[in-house]
Amino acid sequence: QVQLVDSGGGLVQAGGSLRLSCAASGRTFTNYAIAWFRQAPGKEREFVARISWSGYNTYYRDSVKGRFTISRDFAKNAVYLQMNSLKPEDAAVYSCAATDATVVVRTSSRYGYWGQGTQVTVSS
Repeated sequence: QVQLVDSGGGLVQAGGSLRLSCAASGRTFTNYAIAWFRQAPGKEREFVARISWSGYNTYYRDSVKGRFTISRDFAKNAVYLQMNSLKPEDAAVYSCAATDATVVVRTSSRYGYWGQGTQVTVSS
């Protein structure tokens, strides 16, 4: 079992920044790739970013490239999502998730462990 707790959401003006955190406990954290997903009201959950188990490989959805950065801190068993230049369309509940898949997967069903979600609100 891997337990994930995400935090760091809040209200920010368009153009502002937030850093989301995903704290992991339980099974060896380094065995899992970690991703961030988001879900806005009335919309399907969508993939945002992923970082490999090693931390060397990252992958982003096109709409956040150049604005969001995913990173992981092995000493703290944590993964972060730095979000800059936020737009109103970025507003959603963001959740981190873990998978033992070794290839890049963007489908939420491939992730077996989830955080509880943290709300990001962007005012225009």
